[in-house]
Amino acid sequence: MSFAVFAFYLFAVIAVVAGAFVVFARNPVHSVLWLILAFLSAGGLFVLLGAEFVAMLMLIVYVGAVAVLFLFVVMMLDVDFAELKSGMARYLPVGLLIAVVLLVQLGFAFGGWQVDETAMSLRAAVTPDPAEVSNTVALGNLLYTKYVFLFEAAGLVLLVAMIGAIVLTHRRRAGVKRQDVISQMYRDPATAVDLLDIKPGQGA
Repeated sequence: MSFAVFAFYLFAVIAVVAGAFVVFARNPVHSVLWLILAFLSAGGLFVLLGAEFVAMLMLIVYVGAVAVLFLFVVMMLDVDFAELKSGMARYLPVGLLIAVVLLVQLGFAFGGWQVDETAMSLRAAVTPDPAEVSNTVALGNLLYTKYVFLFEAAGLVLLVAMIGAIVLTHRRRAGVKRQDVISQMYRDPATAVDLLDIKPGQGA
C-alpha cells in the first residue's frame, strides 16, 4: 500500500467518523470541534486530488472562519441542555419519520443508479491538462466565465441569509435594555449632573 492510498483511507475514515460525531455528540461545543476535524480531513482529501487551492479555501474559509464562528456562538450562548433534551424527546417520532422517508428516497435513487460507460471519458474531456493550466486558473475560468451567473446567484443567496440573520438579531424584544446613543449625545450636563456641597460631618 502506497502512502497516497494510506493517506486517502485515513482522511476518509476520519471524515466519516467526525461527521457521525457531529450529529451524535451531546455537547454542541464538541459537535463544532468534530466539525472542524471533518473539514480538516476534507481538506486533506482535496490535497490528495491535486486541488491545493480548494483545500486552502476549505481550511481558511470553513475552519478559520465559519467553524470558529460557530464555536464562539455556541460557547457564548447559555444553552439549557435539560430543556434541549426534553425538546428532542418530544419531536423524536417526527424526526424518525422524516429520517425513514429520506432513507426510502435514497434507496430508490441508488437502486436505479446506472453509470454510463462514457461518463469517465466525458468527465476527463473537460479537464484541462495540469501541465498547461493549474487547478486555480481552471477553477477561476469555470466560476467567472461559464458559471458566473450561478456564482453571483449563490452570492445573493448568502447576502439574503446575512440580512435575515441581522433582522432577526435586532428585532425588538421585551425586557432587553438597549443603548440610546442619540439621547446620550444630546444630554444636558445642567440637568444630568447634580453638584452637592457636603459639609464636613454630613456625609452618609
